[in-house]
Amino acid sequence: TRQSPRLSLLAPMAASLACSSSAAIAATSALPHISRGLLLRGGAVAAAAAVSSALSPSSPLHDDDSNNTSNSSSNSNSNSALSDDGSSRIAASSALSVSGGETSADDGNVSLFGLTITPEARATLAMALAMATHYGSYSFARPTTLSLFTSAKTGFGGKTAAYPLAMGLVSPTSLMLLLGYGGLLERSGPRAALRRSSLYCAATLGVAASLVHYLQGLAEPITLGGTNILPYLVAALFVFRESYVQLVTSQHWSFMSSVLTPAQSSVWFAPISGLTSVMSAVAGMGVSSVVHNLGLTGTMGLAAVMLALSTLLTESAYSISEKYGFNPGAEHDQKIAAAKDKKSSVGADDVHKQSLFRKAADLFSRVPVLKALFIEILASQGVSTILNVAYVTKLSSVIPDDKERAGWSGKFFAIINVVSGFLQFAVLPQVMQIIEPSTLWRITPVIVLGFASNMSFTKDPSLYLIAGTFLTMKALEFSARRMLDEMVYVPLDYDARYIGKEVIGVLGYRFGKSGTSLAVSALTSQFGFGISELSWLTCAASLVWTSCTWRLSNLVPTKAEAEDAFAKIHGKDGGKKRR
Repeated sequence: TRQSPRLSLLAPMAASLACSSSAAIAATSALPHISRGLLLRGGAVAAAAAVSSALSPSSPLHDDDSNNTSNSSSNSNSNSALSDDGSSRIAASSALSVSGGETSADDGNVSLFGLTITPEARATLAMALAMATHYGSYSFARPTTLSLFTSAKTGFGGKTAAYPLAMGLVSPTSLMLLLGYGGLLERSGPRAALRRSSLYCAATLGVAASLVHYLQGLAEPITLGGTNILPYLVAALFVFRESYVQLVTSQHWSFMSSVLTPAQSSVWFAPISGLTSVMSAVAGMGVSSVVHNLGLTGTMGLAAVMLALSTLLTESAYSISEKYGFNPGAEHDQKIAAAKDKKSSVGADDVHKQSLFRKAADLFSRVPVLKALFIEILASQGVSTILNVAYVTKLSSVIPDDKERAGWSGKFFAIINVVSGFLQFAVLPQVMQIIEPSTLWRITPVIVLGFASNMSFTKDPSLYLIAGTFLTMKALEFSARRMLDEMVYVPLDYDARYIGKEVIGVLGYRFGKSGTSLAVSALTSQFGFGISELSWLTCAASLVWTSCTWRLSNLVPTKAEAEDAFAKIHGKDGGKKRR
């Protein structure tokens, strides 16, 4: 008898989550016995080894260019058989199905607690856990870089305009990372692009943490033109940390959007996001203890190690998908092969030379919902950034001690993730069964607008009032917005999922933050904007966001329309594996 489809992923997800959380807690309890220098050296060595591994031609993790085509060719017959068998075995509404009894030894199914877990479920779970590990790493990196940057000893403490100015530099940095990703994707496919970009980011975090630790320990600071270089190195680390997170996250989501159907995504994207919230909450709750034992730079070294380790899970996800015939990278190989076979004036070389932004512009013209989503992201990040500036400004004035401020910030973001996790696991999966995505799109900004209005009518908002409004914004962003955002891409083609998504995700999020930050920096410098003025700006920006979201909601397809679009692109049976 077929059991409930939800059990297929909940069981391994819960087990893996328990193991991950236990490991994180065990690591936290063991931290007093680990020296800061050892962790920093380990982080730097691990980062260097990771880059060496990615660049080595003999490494099993080397680019898959030479292997993908041959593997796809040698396995085409068996994969075709598996796909035909799988399409009858897996309902269109859920590729993550469960069944009892005996299973075939070569169909890729794994038995767990009497349930049969399909390859699609295993690949999705592996990628979800990789993303959760990435966010666990980020949860250590975020409060430590923020504390270093706002410190009077290592950063720009007391300089109000410094934070929004640094945020303004995030967009150029994100643009450079995006261009690097575009080249990797074009040359090597999505698997190698994700692996290398993750390892490069881990290496940067590890090396920068080691340098900051070294400079902090010098009796006399190293100067350049009479200026201490330490604050500028910290600022560069802060900007980089703000820039890389979305680049890596978008690639995780691109894989999962390629594996799941629209019906599956409406059920599973919220719990998948919940994994990241729980891991982030566990890491955030442990920030104070970790910083106390390892220091700020040692915590950064731990973040670098965790990010590097997440690539083991991403490799597992892609290996499963490649073995069982639903590898998203096959679509990349087919596009390259088709371009080489063209006899028209646009040959393969011209296709390779076409700029990433030209491709994105073509996508915006061809798929209007992507353009509307890009504008909505710019508006939402404007609201988030103004709230963030208000929160950081108030926090720095209320809690001047660096380590205490890092601990408070870590716990605050942990609470955000706890609230997000509750919404993702307990609320959104049920809500999405009874309402259309467009309805939830419209509700989300209205809630934030209510909180922002309350804050704006308070003469001198307290830290808790500002933090509460910021918490509401971030919790809804991490839960509802993230799920809705990812659902837009599921019924779209490969270019939309891997190129359009990355351009929108990286540039939309980062330009929204940077543009708003530069404006706030200018207003603060020229007119001395304080918390009250920032509160009014938040309210005005929330109104703009609400308007943009309603326009987007009119273009978002219904559940039935999304399934039809998915079926047209990927074959008659929308539940079939993508090729």
